[in-house]
Amino acid sequence: MTITADQDWNPGAYHRFRGLRLRPALDLLRSVGPLPEGDVVDLGCGSGAVGPALGQLRRRLIGVDASPAMLAQARLSGGYDELLEQDLAEWQAKAPAAMIFSNAAIHWLDSHEVLLPRLAGMLAKGGVLAVQLPHQNNAPSHRLWRSLVEELFPGRADGFHGTKVLLPAEYHRLLAPLGKVTLWETEYYQELAPDGEGHPVRRFTEGTYARPILNKLDKDEQARLIKTYESVIGKAYPKGPNGTVLFPFRRMFFTLSV
Repeated sequence: MTITADQDWNPGAYHRFRGLRLRPALDLLRSVGPLPEGDVVDLGCGSGAVGPALGQLRRRLIGVDASPAMLAQARLSGGYDELLEQDLAEWQAKAPAAMIFSNAAIHWLDSHEVLLPRLAGMLAKGGVLAVQLPHQNNAPSHRLWRSLVEELFPGRADGFHGTKVLLPAEYHRLLAPLGKVTLWETEYYQELAPDGEGHPVRRFTEGTYARPILNKLDKDEQARLIKTYESVIGKAYPKGPNGTVLFPFRRMFFTLSV
């Protein structure tokens, strides 16, 4: 899948909440034990935020992403031995990997029933597949984007039903025959600071989850959708006396050791 310039990720919007987005990646990495020989692959490396932590493993570090804008930022970090602009679903390891690490990336891809066994097959003996997925599709923060775009612009966002996440039990059933599986969920209670440009939850979600929806609309339609979202999101996530918002965000993690 090629990303056009008008569909590409905005690193600035993504980095607005850099610390909150990085914490789950570090929690995932801390769960990984000793690794065999081989490369470490940051699958969906984005702007390279987790690159420094992965670099501490002292392995050859490869970053893979489909976004030219994000890869440009990752390149500036200098932490990767190789960066590849490629559809994550089509990437193929050149040699068995010690670890394939994917933080908040593969939920944008279809057919996890095919993808995950394929990735597991690229690991060296004793290698690890480590994955973190946002599991927030049914929360108001995400559900409102889908319901409002359908209400305001029927049919314009056809085909977008949320990011692709299976149930935890389905991942366990899929991965258990392939090796040792560890699977868990964490709900992060994130305190979002006041934002002069809008409700903090809107600012948090518009650059990630809502990006495919907004990309289907013209500028005027985007403005109308954002205004409507702003008018209702405060009921689900009210601001505190100092303007901060407590934003629960659920994430799913799993590791597979082969």
